[in-house]
Amino acid sequence: MQSSHAAGAVDVAFDDPNLIADAGLVPVLALAERVGVAGLVGDRVKIVGAANSGGANAGAKVMSLLGGMIAGADSIEDTDRLRHGGMAVAFDGVRAPSTLGTFLRSFTHGHVRQLHGVHRQVLIDLAAATPLLPGAAVLAFVDVDSAHRQVYGYSKQGAEVGRLKGKKTLHPLVATISTPLARPVVAGIRMRKGKAADVRGAAGFVAEALATAKAAGATGTIIVRGDSKFYTADVVAAVRRAAAHVSLTTGSNPSVDAAIAAYTGEWTPIHYPNAFVDPDTGDLVSDAEVAEMPYVAFSSRPKKLQAPGRLIVRRVKRLNPTNGQGELFDVYRHHAVFTTSAHTMLQAETEHRGHAVIEQVIADAKASALAHLPSASFQANAAWATLWAIAHNLTRATGALASPFHTRATTTTIRAHLINIPARLARTARRLKLHLPQNWPWQDALDNLHTAVRRRPPQPA
Repeated sequence: MQSSHAAGAVDVAFDDPNLIADAGLVPVLALAERVGVAGLVGDRVKIVGAANSGGANAGAKVMSLLGGMIAGADSIEDTDRLRHGGMAVAFDGVRAPSTLGTFLRSFTHGHVRQLHGVHRQVLIDLAAATPLLPGAAVLAFVDVDSAHRQVYGYSKQGAEVGRLKGKKTLHPLVATISTPLARPVVAGIRMRKGKAADVRGAAGFVAEALATAKAAGATGTIIVRGDSKFYTADVVAAVRRAAAHVSLTTGSNPSVDAAIAAYTGEWTPIHYPNAFVDPDTGDLVSDAEVAEMPYVAFSSRPKKLQAPGRLIVRRVKRLNPTNGQGELFDVYRHHAVFTTSAHTMLQAETEHRGHAVIEQVIADAKASALAHLPSASFQANAAWATLWAIAHNLTRATGALASPFHTRATTTTIRAHLINIPARLARTARRLKLHLPQNWPWQDALDNLHTAVRRRPPQPA
């Protein structure tokens, strides 16, 4: 591929008032309107008395922020991409970045909690209106993890040096819902200070995520997955109260080590077609052995916090790297998972490794709206993160309506194929027509999406 003209023979003119760069926002925001995002914000987010009328027209401001994030904005200033060409023809009520910044800085902790309620309800409504979580009535996974987002400057509220030595961070806690058939959607996100312990607030957070999952259609078996940071009596108790199950990495502790050492049963060899990274060494592991043993977690705690279940233990040979000599005797590294599910040993072991899917969501966030936490205000950043979660779920629902491929694609791919599409606007007979590029490779998916959002929603009985 090469230029058809020399650079000196190409002129540029920003002069067409009927072009837009993100034509895919038309059906996506129509979907947001179908599930009533603006109305929910107007009903639930009550910001009164803020300076410069920062809380006025909250619904329109949230829709502008969501539109910018879905189109790829990773800062408040980037939402200015919504104000170009024919965008004022395709959309009403687009707000300027300065207005949106004032709005976000008007948030208090209480207002952020109100926005959390909007996020939960939007997810529930999306799951009812689109094939967002197929199979949730049989089996669903709630994954929980934390992430550190590095921030800069001296005025960021809550920015502290935590796990990332020498780097100031904010420390969000994230929960996702997925099924064996569905990519994960965000069940919740909570912003915390950089020094906050990984498990701080996790028990209540997991309980809330489980309630959201059930309301979104996860009426079958639910398994909460997490790494050793979340292997605590309070987290497990919260999951058990919700009649769900856990699959949590235990890490190494005297009780677990004693249970493994006392095991005299058989070990089942297992080969992994897709090698995974050993958390201790960083090496790729293709072969291991697996065993299970009954285990009562937190046996030293009060009886109501004790949890009967099983340890699923994977062991990998510790290699002897010196001088290429073989091993004189077998020495193993053991990795234990505590589970309360009734699934078979190999199924439970496979399902737990699927916990890595939440890392993909966090990576997705870091490549989009959470590339920056744009405000000096802690609560503004907490609101921004919650809006990212809503935007993520809307984008996932868009993919689910478009095609089987986009149902499982990353949001970056959905954005490139279905959102960031140039279009020329034409108006005739009170209708708006988007003239899109000829031979667009994902035309069928776009047609499916437009057909789905134009279909009349089912009427209540």
